[in-house]
Amino acid sequence: MIKKPIGVFISGRGSNLESIINACKDENFPAKVVCVFSDNANAEGLQFASKNNIDTHTLDLNNFEDKGHYEEGILKLLKPYNIELICLAGYMKIITDKLINSFPNRIINIHPSLLPKFKGLNTHQRALDAQEVESGCSVHYVNSKVDDGKIIMQTSVAIEKTDNADTLSKKVLKAEHELYPASIIKLLRK
Repeated sequence: MIKKPIGVFISGRGSNLESIINACKDENFPAKVVCVFSDNANAEGLQFASKNNIDTHTLDLNNFEDKGHYEEGILKLLKPYNIELICLAGYMKIITDKLINSFPNRIINIHPSLLPKFKGLNTHQRALDAQEVESGCSVHYVNSKVDDGKIIMQTSVAIEKTDNADTLSKKVLKAEHELYPASIIKLLRK
Protein backbone atom coordinates (compact mmCIF):
# COMPACT_ATOMS: atom_id res chain seq x y z
CA MET A 1 0.00 0.00 0.00
CA ILE A 2 1.26 3.46 -0.89
CA LYS A 3 0.94 5.61 2.21
CA LYS A 4 -0.14 9.21 1.79
CA PRO A 5 2.06 11.85 3.42
CA ILE A 6 0.47 13.75 6.30
CA GLY A 7 1.68 16.48 8.62
CA VAL A 8 0.70 16.92 12.27
CA PHE A 9 0.63 20.26 14.11
CA ILE A 10 1.07 20.23 17.88
CA SER A 11 1.63 22.65 20.74
CA GLY A 12 2.19 20.34 23.70
CA ARG A 13 2.64 16.78 24.85
CA GLY A 14 1.45 15.22 21.61
CA SER A 15 -0.63 12.30 22.85
CA ASN A 16 -2.81 12.39 19.73
CA LEU A 17 0.34 12.71 17.61
CA GLU A 18 1.60 9.56 19.32
CA SER A 19 -1.62 7.68 18.53
CA ILE A 20 -1.40 8.77 14.87
CA ILE A 21 2.28 7.79 14.55
CA ASN A 22 1.57 4.41 16.17
CA ALA A 23 -1.38 3.84 13.81
CA CYS A 24 0.91 4.61 10.85
CA LYS A 25 3.14 1.68 11.84
CA ASP A 26 0.38 -0.68 10.63
CA GLU A 27 1.18 -1.57 7.02
CA ASN A 28 -2.51 -1.25 6.13
CA PHE A 29 -2.87 2.28 7.53
CA PRO A 30 -3.21 4.70 4.57
CA ALA A 31 -0.94 7.46 5.88
CA LYS A 32 2.58 8.20 7.01
CA VAL A 33 3.50 11.18 9.19
CA VAL A 34 6.27 12.91 7.25
CA CYS A 35 6.63 16.03 9.39
CA VAL A 36 5.51 17.52 12.67
CA PHE A 37 5.18 21.27 13.15
CA SER A 38 4.91 23.11 16.45
CA ASP A 39 4.55 26.72 17.50
CA ASN A 40 6.29 25.67 20.74
CA ALA A 41 9.95 24.61 20.50
CA ASN A 42 9.60 22.85 23.87
CA ALA A 43 6.56 20.75 22.94
CA GLU A 44 7.07 17.23 24.29
CA GLY A 45 5.56 15.72 21.14
CA LEU A 46 8.56 16.89 19.10
CA GLN A 47 10.77 14.46 21.01
CA PHE A 48 8.42 11.55 20.25
CA ALA A 49 8.43 12.50 16.54
CA SER A 50 12.24 12.67 16.49
CA LYS A 51 12.50 9.24 18.17
CA ASN A 52 10.38 7.93 15.29
CA ASN A 53 12.65 9.55 12.66
CA ILE A 54 10.04 12.12 11.64
CA ASP A 55 11.15 15.61 10.61
CA THR A 56 10.19 18.30 13.10
CA HIS A 57 9.89 22.04 12.56
CA THR A 58 9.12 24.95 14.86
CA LEU A 59 8.49 28.62 14.26
CA ASP A 60 7.87 31.32 16.84
CA LEU A 61 5.10 33.74 15.92
CA ASN A 62 7.02 36.49 17.75
CA ASN A 63 9.73 36.32 15.08
CA PHE A 64 7.26 37.40 12.36
CA GLU A 65 5.64 40.77 11.78
CA ASP A 66 2.16 39.25 11.65
CA LYS A 67 0.24 35.98 11.44
CA GLY A 68 0.14 36.11 7.63
CA HIS A 69 3.93 36.10 7.39
CA TYR A 70 4.08 33.40 10.06
CA GLU A 71 1.80 31.15 8.02
CA GLU A 72 3.83 31.87 4.87
CA GLY A 73 6.80 30.54 6.85
CA ILE A 74 4.84 27.42 7.74
CA LEU A 75 3.84 26.89 4.10
CA LYS A 76 7.50 27.13 3.02
CA LEU A 77 8.40 24.45 5.57
CA LEU A 78 5.58 22.16 4.38
CA LYS A 79 6.11 22.56 0.62
CA PRO A 80 8.79 19.86 0.13
CA TYR A 81 6.59 17.21 1.77
CA ASN A 82 3.62 17.29 -0.65
CA ILE A 83 1.28 16.71 2.26
CA GLU A 84 -2.17 15.25 1.58
CA LEU A 85 -3.60 16.11 4.98
CA ILE A 86 -2.75 18.31 7.96
CA CYS A 87 -3.92 17.01 11.33
CA LEU A 88 -4.15 19.53 14.15
CA ALA A 89 -3.48 17.61 17.35
CA GLY A 90 -3.53 19.97 20.28
CA TYR A 91 -2.30 22.86 18.15
CA MET A 92 -3.37 25.91 20.11
CA LYS A 93 -3.09 28.63 17.46
CA ILE A 94 -6.04 29.74 15.35
CA ILE A 95 -5.32 29.09 11.68
CA THR A 96 -6.14 31.80 9.15
CA ASP A 97 -7.49 31.64 5.62
CA LYS A 98 -3.95 31.77 4.20
CA LEU A 99 -3.21 28.26 5.47
CA ILE A 100 -6.79 26.99 5.09
CA ASN A 101 -6.96 28.07 1.44
CA SER A 102 -3.58 26.43 0.71
CA PHE A 103 -4.98 23.08 1.89
CA PRO A 104 -8.70 23.24 1.04
CA ASN A 105 -10.63 20.50 2.86
CA ARG A 106 -7.30 18.99 3.86
CA ILE A 107 -6.88 20.37 7.39
CA ILE A 108 -8.64 18.53 10.18
CA ASN A 109 -8.80 18.99 13.93
CA ILE A 110 -9.94 17.00 16.93
CA HIS A 111 -12.03 18.67 19.60
CA PRO A 112 -12.91 17.25 23.04
CA SER A 113 -16.68 17.63 22.83
CA LEU A 114 -19.60 16.46 20.74
CA LEU A 115 -19.65 19.44 18.41
CA PRO A 116 -21.49 21.71 17.89
CA LYS A 117 -21.73 21.65 21.70
CA PHE A 118 -18.99 23.31 23.73
CA LYS A 119 -16.79 24.88 21.09
CA GLY A 120 -13.61 26.48 22.37
CA LEU A 121 -11.94 25.83 25.71
CA ASN A 122 -12.91 24.31 29.08
CA THR A 123 -15.17 21.80 27.35
CA HIS A 124 -15.21 19.20 30.11
CA GLN A 125 -16.23 21.55 32.90
CA ARG A 126 -18.82 23.16 30.65
CA ALA A 127 -20.33 19.73 29.85
CA LEU A 128 -20.48 18.92 33.57
CA ASP A 129 -21.99 22.31 34.41
CA ALA A 130 -24.66 21.73 31.78
CA GLN A 131 -25.46 18.36 33.41
CA GLU A 132 -24.86 16.48 30.17
CA VAL A 133 -25.15 12.67 30.36
CA GLU A 134 -22.53 12.15 27.67
CA SER A 135 -19.56 13.92 26.16
CA GLY A 136 -17.03 12.80 23.62
CA CYS A 137 -14.88 14.07 20.82
CA SER A 138 -15.23 15.20 17.24
CA VAL A 139 -12.90 15.25 14.26
CA HIS A 140 -13.86 18.05 11.90
CA TYR A 141 -12.61 20.02 8.93
CA VAL A 142 -10.98 23.32 9.83
CA ASN A 143 -12.52 26.50 8.50
CA SER A 144 -12.13 30.15 9.46
CA LYS A 145 -14.37 29.82 12.55
CA VAL A 146 -13.33 28.08 15.78
CA ASP A 147 -14.46 24.43 15.95
CA ASP A 148 -17.04 25.07 13.25
CA GLY A 149 -16.09 22.93 10.23
CA LYS A 150 -18.05 19.97 8.92
CA ILE A 151 -17.86 16.98 11.26
CA ILE A 152 -16.06 13.92 9.89
CA MET A 153 -16.53 11.52 12.82
CA GLN A 154 -17.62 11.62 16.47
CA THR A 155 -17.60 9.22 19.38
CA SER A 156 -19.23 9.59 22.76
CA VAL A 157 -18.39 8.65 26.33
CA ALA A 158 -20.81 8.45 29.25
CA ILE A 159 -20.57 11.07 31.97
CA GLU A 160 -20.88 9.41 35.36
CA LYS A 161 -22.16 11.22 38.46
CA THR A 162 -18.70 10.77 39.97
CA ASP A 163 -16.89 12.44 37.05
CA ASN A 164 -15.08 15.73 37.40
CA ALA A 165 -13.32 17.72 34.68
CA ASP A 166 -10.13 15.70 35.14
CA THR A 167 -11.71 12.22 34.99
CA LEU A 168 -13.88 13.24 32.05
CA SER A 169 -10.84 14.66 30.27
CA LYS A 170 -9.03 11.32 30.62
CA LYS A 171 -12.01 9.36 29.25
CA VAL A 172 -12.39 11.72 26.29
CA LEU A 173 -8.65 11.67 25.54
CA LYS A 174 -8.70 7.86 25.39
CA ALA A 175 -11.57 8.10 22.87
CA GLU A 176 -9.63 10.72 20.88
CA HIS A 177 -6.71 8.32 20.49
CA GLU A 178 -9.01 5.88 18.68
CA LEU A 179 -11.12 8.38 16.78
CA TYR A 180 -8.32 10.39 15.16
CA PRO A 181 -6.65 7.44 13.36
CA ALA A 182 -10.11 6.13 12.34
CA SER A 183 -10.94 9.53 10.83
CA ILE A 184 -7.68 9.58 8.88
CA ILE A 185 -8.53 6.14 7.47
CA LYS A 186 -11.99 7.36 6.48
CA LEU A 187 -10.61 10.40 4.65
CA LEU A 188 -7.65 8.82 2.90
CA ARG A 189 -9.32 5.60 1.77
CA LYS A 190 -11.94 7.47 -0.30
